[in-house]
Formats: sequence, structure tokens, C-alpha cells
Amino acid sequence: MDVNAKIYEFCKVGNLKSAVDLLISLEKSELELETYCSILQLCAKRKSLQDGKRVHSIITSNGIVIEGILGAKLVFMYVNCGDLREGRRIFDQILNDKVFLWNLMMYEYAKIGKHRESIHLFKKMQNLGIEGNSHTFSCIMKCFAALGQAGDCEMAHGYVYKLGVGSHNVVANSLIAAYFKCGGVESAHKLFDELGDRDVISWNSMISGYVQNGSSENGLEVFIQMLISRVKADLATLVSVLVACANIGKLSLGRALHGYGVKSCFDREIMFSNTLLDMYSKCGDFDDAIQVFKKMGQKTVVSWTSMIAAYVRGGLYDDAIRLYNEMEREHVKPDSYTLTSILHACACSSSLEKGTEVHNYIRKNMGLNLSLSNALMDMYAKCGSMEEAHLVFSEIPIKDVISWNTIIGGYSKNSLPNEALRLFAEMQTESTPDSITMACVLPACGSLAALDRGREIHGHILRNGYSSDPHVSNALLDMYVKCGSLVLAQLLFDKIPKKDLISWTVMIAGYGMHGFGNEAIATFKEMKSSGIEPDEISFTSILYACSHSGLVNEGWKFFNSMKKEFNIEPKLEHYACMVDLLARTGKLSEAYKFIEKMPIKPDASTWGALLCGCRIHHDVDLAEKAAERVFELEPENTGYYVLLANIYAEAEKWEKVKKLRERIGKKGLKKSPGSSWIEVKGKFNIFVAGDASHPQAKRIDSLLKKLRIKMKDEGYSPNMKYALINASDMEKEVALCGHSEKLAIAFGILNLPPGRTIRVTKNLRVCGDCHEMAKFMSKTTKREIVLRDSNRFHHFKEGICSCRGFW
Repeated sequence: MDVNAKIYEFCKVGNLKSAVDLLISLEKSELELETYCSILQLCAKRKSLQDGKRVHSIITSNGIVIEGILGAKLVFMYVNCGDLREGRRIFDQILNDKVFLWNLMMYEYAKIGKHRESIHLFKKMQNLGIEGNSHTFSCIMKCFAALGQAGDCEMAHGYVYKLGVGSHNVVANSLIAAYFKCGGVESAHKLFDELGDRDVISWNSMISGYVQNGSSENGLEVFIQMLISRVKADLATLVSVLVACANIGKLSLGRALHGYGVKSCFDREIMFSNTLLDMYSKCGDFDDAIQVFKKMGQKTVVSWTSMIAAYVRGGLYDDAIRLYNEMEREHVKPDSYTLTSILHACACSSSLEKGTEVHNYIRKNMGLNLSLSNALMDMYAKCGSMEEAHLVFSEIPIKDVISWNTIIGGYSKNSLPNEALRLFAEMQTESTPDSITMACVLPACGSLAALDRGREIHGHILRNGYSSDPHVSNALLDMYVKCGSLVLAQLLFDKIPKKDLISWTVMIAGYGMHGFGNEAIATFKEMKSSGIEPDEISFTSILYACSHSGLVNEGWKFFNSMKKEFNIEPKLEHYACMVDLLARTGKLSEAYKFIEKMPIKPDASTWGALLCGCRIHHDVDLAEKAAERVFELEPENTGYYVLLANIYAEAEKWEKVKKLRERIGKKGLKKSPGSSWIEVKGKFNIFVAGDASHPQAKRIDSLLKKLRIKMKDEGYSPNMKYALINASDMEKEVALCGHSEKLAIAFGILNLPPGRTIRVTKNLRVCGDCHEMAKFMSKTTKREIVLRDSNRFHHFKEGICSCRGFW
């Protein structure tokens, strides 16, 4: 038998080894081209690159010119065996007009994401005058879509029609999909309307295109038209329509599709089950989502992730973590979506231990990408571990705006405002802040009462058009309230065109903090008149406002209306507000009875409110009862021990002060030192009680002494009980003069222009003597003084304070 025939027979039966062995054993001979082509075809079919290279070597050594069909077969063999580089080298060397070969190369580049190279080949093909076919344009449309090049889609569309292949479904369907991916929704719809013979892929392209472009309603309308046209839906149709149902909450249609899918046996398809699971969870039907999940024979990582994400979306964070643990036990490897979801669950449930465990898994098994880094930062920040959050942040090579917002927001929420403002300044040199950045950094200004910095950021917001964002306007409102500028807050509030519940609540809380209880009540009533119903937080704010203005009757009305009028069950914070209201107004025994009759167990803040009232009204016996309850509930909270010590000191029960201080010492507790700060020319000046290290300490001390003498001349005398030390009157007076808020106010008088409001913030509550002296200073220096302590605002003007004694 002829050698060519033998090799051909081996190839025909798929015996590649014998065919190659026979070829190698031959000396240089004149084999027919068809023989080489047969072996190369079989190498390509078997994906045997090694044998293909051996055949190629023999062809070269035999001096055979590689062109025409032989060149095409070599290119096909290399590409099919995975060596695209060698295939391309040969492709570029041969002159060919075989459209299938050009299509092959374009498809291969598109497959590995090198869409620009596919387009380059297409343009080269056009320049050589080689006409493409429907497969060419189907491939090239996908490349244009992947690159989002709408203009190129239109150019190719015109070229397709010139060649007369525009009516081919495969081309038209690819064009529709490409237009949608490039945002050309109208062009896609026009093309679909012009298409005479629509197949199921045409309808699916329209439905999925609308859904992916955020028009799920239009996608469902196309689906209904498809049913009317009696085109049978396939798996791809159902998947797209279920996604649309999930997006717009069409649970009833989703259920109907579930039934149709089961009848059509699509429930055996993992993609159908995963989409169904996602639809039920997004529509809030957890029971059916769980049933789908349980009935799934094969669960992929997508299935587990969909269920975990469903729990997270529904606020069932512990269930999400439990399911993730189960997934680990089933040895299903999580992907980045799974890990992002579980990190979010850890963040929202403050599960630092589990979050750290997930972080360790990522380190060992997959490494960090940007979305995982951002999710990790968010988890650490929400769990209060800002050191770890910043460590993750510092390791991100190229940070996006989400990275910056997460770290800035984390510092703001974790009471580290200086770090938040520092990073905001750093961000402006490396990235462009957005509206979310503004909402993240403004609370830092509010926390520091940094009005000048806050106004600078307000200017940035106005210049960049962020003020229409409700999150930003509410954050600005909150910032002005917390910086003590109620006038600016009210002006901003009046300009908000569409106020939401947060806007109203911030304003109510602001009036309450500043001691304007009647204004808070008027705002609350105005909110109700505008059609917005209060929630639990709104009631906390209005009760707080009543408490800090001594409005007992009004407070009772609001408290009683919670359940009767709005069906809101009062929580601990509402009961604490009522105790605070009664205690502040001297109704101590009533407050005590109220606590004893509470339907829920009182917490430390409830008893603490009574303890504060005992200090105001000097009831040592009741203070001791309240204090013991507080010490049982929060034995490590230094503030309550100090509060009781102050009550004893004011009553000059020095022996009890001594015993309590010994008790504090044995527990190893430390009192936070009193500190106050004031912003002058963008710089913060911090003062600590008794500290004489400030550069202007002598000038401040001199001013305070002059003011103290003037006070005495006008009949004011220092309130020695607030010195809280067992010493002579002279020593007590010296101690009182060194309180941090007095030092900060004096610094403001010395360094701010005449008439400028002095704004001071203190980390603890203002003492009685400082309160009296601030009133006198405002009258004597003709200055408005705004003092924010740990509890509320005090506006001092012409010798009067806005609190009217309810502090």
C-alpha cells in the first residue's frame, strides 16, 4: 500500500501515534500535501501540540513551502492546541483569503479578552478586501460591546448592511447585544423592530439588554410580547426574566416562572436554581429561598453565595455567618463575592473574630483585590479596630474613592475626627472626593466642633454640586448643629426642598441639644403636618429636648403618644429620657418609682440619669441607691464613680469621697482628664485643667483673675463646692480658675476679633462655677459664648444661658 494511503488510513481511524511514527520513519520523500494536512488535522482534534510540532518540524526540514491549505492547517493546529502565539506567527507569514481562518484568530483573541487585537485583525481583513461573513460580525460585535464602543457598533452595522448579511439572525442578534452593552438602547430597539424573522435569541437579547441597562420593566414588557408571539422561552429567557423580577420585586411573576421552569425541567439546571434563589431573596421571601436552596442537588459557590447574600440583605447576619461556616465544612471554596458578603455580615454584627478569620483565609489562599480590601476595611472599622483598618488601607497599591471614603468614615464613626480630617486632606492630593466623602468627613467636623473646617467643606460641596444629595445635606445640617451654629443649621434646613425623616430629626435633636425645647416641639409638629411620621429616633430626640428644657407635661404627652398614636413600643432610651426629664426637674421620687415600674429592665444609663438628677438637686441618699445599681450594671465605667464622688464632695462628705476614691483605685480605674478646645484661624488650641504650659498661659491667667475680681465686686462669689477638693477657700478658688473651659474661653476673648462668637467644646460636663463665670464673661465682654459639653450646648449671651438651669 502507498505510504500516503497508509498514513491517511491511520488518520481516518484516529491512530495518531502510528501515523506520526510512520512519518518520522520515512526518509525525505515526496509525501502529498493532503497527507500532512490529515495528520495536522488529527493533531488539532486530539490537541496534541507535541505531535503537531514534530510534524511541523518534518515539513520544514523537507523544505516544503508553508502556504495555502497547509499553512491554514498549521495555524488551525497551533491555535486549537493552545499555542496562539505560534499560530499567529504562521498566520502573519502566509497570504490567505480564507475567512474561516481570520474568524478563528479573531475568536481566539476575543476568548482571552484581547478584544482590541480582534478588532485590529478585522480592520486588516477589510484593508485586504476580504469580505467577512455572519460569524465574523458576530465576533466583532462582541468585541465592540466588551470595549463599550458604540460608535464602532454603528460603523460595523452599516458595513454589515453593505455586505447584505444584516438580515442574518446571528449578526442581528450580536448587533442588538452590542448596542445594549454600549448603552445604545434606542438603536437596539430599532434594529429589533426591523428584524423580520426573530428567533428566541433575538427576544433574549432584548430582554437581557433591558435588564442589564436598569430597565427591568421594559424587559418584562418584551417578555410578554414574546409570549404573545408564541415564541417558546428557553433557559436564558427565564434567567433574564427572573433577574428582572428580582430587581423590581415582582414576586408573583417570579413564582409563576418557577412553576413554568419546573414543568420544563429547568429546575435541574444550576443556573436556573441560583437565579431563582436570588429572586426569592431579593423579593423578601426567605422561606421559598431556603426551600430552593435545600432542594438543589448540586450547590455551587454561586448557590452558597446567593444564600449568604440573601441573609445579609435581610439583616440576618448571624445566619449568614452560620451558613458560611457550613459552606466551609462542605469544602466549597469561596470566591471574592462570597468573602465580600461574609465580611459585610461580620461588619454589621460586630463579629471581629470571624472577620479576622476570613482575613487570614484571604491572605493564605487568594490574596487581596480592591473590593476585598475595601470590604475588610469596612469590617474592621465597624468593629472598632481602626489600626487594622488602616493597615489594610496602607497596603492597597491603587486606592479608589471607596477606599478613601471607607477609611475616612471609619475614623469619623470611631470618634477619631483628627485622623479623618487628616486623611481627607491627603485624599485631595491623590484622588477626587465625591458626595459620599463629604457625608463621611462632615461628622468629624461636628465631633470636633470645627466650624471653620466644616464651612470650608460646605464651600467644596457647593462648588461641586453635591448639595442636592440628601445624605450630604443631612450631614451638613448635623455638622452645623454640632458646631453650635443653630442659625446656619436653620438656614440650611429651610433651603432643603424635600426634607426626609433624618432632616427633621436632626433639626429636632439640634434644638434639644441647644436647650430650645419649644422650638423642637414646633418642628416635631411641623414634621407630622408635612406627612412624615416619627420613628423611634425622632421620639428619642423630642424627649431629650423636653428633658433639657424642663418641659415635663409635654414630655409625658409625647411618651404616651408613642404607643397610642404611632404604635411604637418605647425602648430603654425612651424610658431613660423620661427618667432624665423627671430627675432634672426635681421630681426625684417620681423618677425612682417610674424606674421600678418599667416593663423592661433598666440599664445603667437609666439609673445614671437618676444619679445626675441627684447631683443637681443634692439628694445624697437617693444618689447612693442609684449609684449601687449603676455599679452593678457597669462596674468598669469610671464616670459614674466620679459622679458620685462629686455628689459627696459638693455635700462636703470628704470621708465618703476618700473611700470612693480608694474603691476606684483598687479597681484600677482612671478618670478622663477634663479638656476643652477652641478653633482659632483653623488651628485647634487644647486646654487641660490646671495646665500652665500653653504659650499664652500668663495672659490667660491674668485675664481670669481680673474677671474674678470684677465678679466679686459685682456681688458674685465663687461656688467653692465645685472645686471638689478638701482644701482652703483660697486653694479651691485657684483650682476653679484652672478649669479647662475657663482657660479656653479666656483664650478666645484674647485672640478672636471683637464681636466674634467664642465656640468652646469640652469632653466632660461643664461645672457649676464655670457655668456662672461664662454667663458673667458674656455680659462683661459683650460676647456670645457657645459652650458644648459632653451633654448639651450652652449659649451664653448678656449674662443669660439658653439652658435656663436645666443642665
